[in-house]
Amino acid sequence: MPASKAKQAITAERRTNLFRLRLQGVKYDDPRILALGYATPGAASKDVIRGLQARRDAEAAEVSVYRQQENERLDSLLEAVWDKATTPSPVFDREGIEVAREIDLKAVDTVLKLMDRRAKLNGLDMPVKNEVSGPDGGAIPLGNTLAELTSLMATAGDPETATSSTEGQGDDNDA
Repeated sequence: MPASKAKQAITAERRTNLFRLRLQGVKYDDPRILALGYATPGAASKDVIRGLQARRDAEAAEVSVYRQQENERLDSLLEAVWDKATTPSPVFDREGIEVAREIDLKAVDTVLKLMDRRAKLNGLDMPVKNEVSGPDGGAIPLGNTLAELTSLMATAGDPETATSSTEGQGDDNDA
């Protein structure tokens, strides 16, 4: 049986105060946390986990509702343009004589865009795999010295810092 509204309100207030204290860096075994009504530091920790899980569940439900609404909108748009994209229409010459039957390529493009949007919305596309490689698709060449590796890690992609910190350093493998 779910807790009464009064008990839910008390729990929510206690959990809010617990989160405030944790955001300030207060540890679970601190008397201020235990004074909120938790019997042990472990009970407080479990309540944080329950609170985070409840929030994730609420967000997941909101996302599900949003995704459903967007899918319904896409269905309506797709329905409106589907016949033009799939049924050939007559093409007439200047005298009004039918010379061919063609599908509307603009409608086909619209259908493809709607289908792409649906795939993205529902996560149907496979993730794109990106790989960084060196010359000719091989390994990325790195220097063999500890100083060069340390310099690369320290600069974290700043080419000017990397250039100035490695200038004048000889390669240990030249000897």
